[in-house]
Amino acid sequence: MTEQNNRLGILLMVATTMVFAGQDGISRYLASHYNVFMVVMIRFWFFAAFVIVASMRRPGGIRRAAATKQPAVQIFRGVLLVLEVCVMIYSFTAIGLVQSHAVFSCYPLLIAALSGPVLGEKVGWRRWTAIGIGFCGVLIILAPGVEVFSPLALIPLVSALMFSLYGLLTRYVARQDPASVSFFWTGVAGAAAMTLVGIWFWEPMTTEGWIWMAVLCCTAVTGHYLMIRAYEVAEVAAIQPFAFLQLIFASAIGVSVFGDAVALNTVIGAVVVVSAGLFTLWRARVKHEPAVVVTDPSAQP
Repeated sequence: MTEQNNRLGILLMVATTMVFAGQDGISRYLASHYNVFMVVMIRFWFFAAFVIVASMRRPGGIRRAAATKQPAVQIFRGVLLVLEVCVMIYSFTAIGLVQSHAVFSCYPLLIAALSGPVLGEKVGWRRWTAIGIGFCGVLIILAPGVEVFSPLALIPLVSALMFSLYGLLTRYVARQDPASVSFFWTGVAGAAAMTLVGIWFWEPMTTEGWIWMAVLCCTAVTGHYLMIRAYEVAEVAAIQPFAFLQLIFASAIGVSVFGDAVALNTVIGAVVVVSAGLFTLWRARVKHEPAVVVTDPSAQP
């Protein structure tokens, strides 16, 4: 890739993180007025419709898009992701965007730690050290023992663990299925699973609520398009670190729109976690390992 391509890819990735941060803010707003399960269900309905229409426009149609060699794992991925989105959106309403994203930013460290037992990859001592330092950063954010500890602070950590497993399973199924198949099953399986739950929590929405819901769905498509374009024009290793900017943009929305407080320990811990995450990405590049790339709009909470 040329330097110009990498520069364009970085700009596209920055735009992607801004769109997804806006999506997080809208999700928090809707979840504070309506049931989380219903909000996520409608979002995944739109996502499923999007992947079905996209599949129909490709050679082979839906039959080719659904032709997986590992259906059980693909379905589990979709269900896992939709549950993770529910957990993270609930975290937004429980403890705010700032602390939620600060803790969630540890997911690259979890992916590195779990890549051994899940995928059989070797993790060297340097990355294990970075993982340990990163989780010290998480402890700084959570601040157990310093003040009255709220179990709610563990919610984004659960979400990060679920998202990490989703990312690893995405790499696992990629050994036999193309990305288009994984994309299809993520949307369809997620929508089907969420419908079984969310339909029982249906409640009427105001016109304003439906407008924000439509914007939420559009941000998913827009963010997905920008991300795909970023990875098309630039090297993954060059733009992946900029995904951490979502923490900054989401925090800015949390502070300016929702009045979230930014504690000093959260800032310090987030810096430690992000620094450790950037180091693990750098080591993965040095070792020529495939970077974990999120390639569907719903994969961002």
